Amino acid sequence: MTRPARAIATALALLLSTTAAHALDTSARAALVIDHDTGTVLLSKNADTPMPPASMSKLMTLYMLFEALQDGRLALDDTFRVSERAWRMGGSKMFVNVGDEITVENLIRGIIIHSGNDACVVVAEGLAGSEEAFSQRMTVRARELGMLDSVFANSTGWPHPDHRMSARDLVTLATLLIREFPQYYPYFAETEFTWEGITQSNRNPLLGLGIGADGLKTGHTQEAGYGLVASGERDGRRVTLMVTGLDSEQARLTETERLMNWAFREFAVQELYGPDVPITNARVWLGAEREVPLVSKTGITAIVPWAAQNDIRAWVEYQGPLEAPVAAGQTVAELVLAVPEIGETRYPLQAMAPVPEAGFLRKVEAAATILFDKARTAAIGGDS
Repeated sequence: MTRPARAIATALALLLSTTAAHALDTSARAALVIDHDTGTVLLSKNADTPMPPASMSKLMTLYMLFEALQDGRLALDDTFRVSERAWRMGGSKMFVNVGDEITVENLIRGIIIHSGNDACVVVAEGLAGSEEAFSQRMTVRARELGMLDSVFANSTGWPHPDHRMSARDLVTLATLLIREFPQYYPYFAETEFTWEGITQSNRNPLLGLGIGADGLKTGHTQEAGYGLVASGERDGRRVTLMVTGLDSEQARLTETERLMNWAFREFAVQELYGPDVPITNARVWLGAEREVPLVSKTGITAIVPWAAQNDIRAWVEYQGPLEAPVAAGQTVAELVLAVPEIGETRYPLQAMAPVPEAGFLRKVEAAATILFDKARTAAIGGDS
C-alpha cells in the first residue's frame, strides 16, 4: 500500500470570492504597511530594495542602546562624555558641548526628539569606542535580527554610498523596538525636549493628530527624500508603516496620515480560532487512535479587508497519514488562509493529544486490511 504524499482536509467553508479589496497606491518611492500583531502585510511597494534611510536609521542606534540597558550594561543615569568629533557634527543637533557628561536618558531624548546627530555619535563612541566600530556592530546585529538589506556606515544616517536599509528592515526594526523594549517606547511619544535652554519639538508629524500615532522616527536627506517610520494603536490594534522618497514635509504628513487611517479603517480583525480549539482531525497510521484533533496553541487571528470578510478560503495541509507515535503539542500540520488582496498565510497546527503506537491486535488488523485491499485490487484487475 502506498501512503499518500499529502492529505488535505478542509477546515473551513470554502467561499468563492465575489468582491476584492482594492490595493491602495502610494506616491512614496518605497512603502510598507503591516498589522503589528499578526505581521500581515497590508501594502508593499519596493519593500525589499535597499535605499538611503537618512535619520530613520537612528532607530538602530537606539536599538543598540536599549539592548545595552536591558542587558544591564548601562543605566539611564550613566553618562557619556562629548568628544570634539561629536560636537562638530552637522545637520540636526541636540546642541551638546565638548566635555559635557550627558546621561543616557537625555541622549535618548536627544536622538528621538531632536534627531541629534551629535547625540548619536556620543552614544556610538560611548558604547564602542568609535563611530566606525559602532557602525560595524550595528550591521552585524542587524543581520542577526534578520535585517539582511541593512548596512550601516555611521550611527546617524548621514549620507554615505554604503549606508542602506530597506522598508522591510525598517518596519522589522520598529516592530522589535516596540515588542522588546516596551519600557523605553514611550520616549517616542514625547513631543518636545529642552537641552541647554533650546526647546525642540518632535519631528514626527503624526503625533497629536488624534489618529493613534505614538512613535517612531522621521528621516530626510536630498538623496533619500522625506521619510517616516510610524506606528499607532487604536482599540487595541496596532499598525506600523514606513514610507520614503516623498518630495516635501507636507507630502510626508499627508501620505502617512492617509496610510495609517486607511490601515485602521479598511481592515477588520477576525478571530477564527482560540488557543487549543479543535480545528480538524488528521489521520494517524498504526496508532492507538485512528485520528488526532489538530489545534493552534496560540489561536488564529486574520486581518481581512472589510469588503472581503466573507471571501476567506482556508484548508489544512499535512504529510499523512501521520505516523504513530504522535506527541501532544507536536507540530504536524499547517492551516492555510487565502485572503483577497493579502494572499496566503500559514499557521502551524499541533496535535491536541498524544497518540501512542497501536497494540499488536491493531497492527494485525491494519496488515489484514492491506492484504485485503491488495487482493481486491488483483481480482478487479483479473476481471478486466
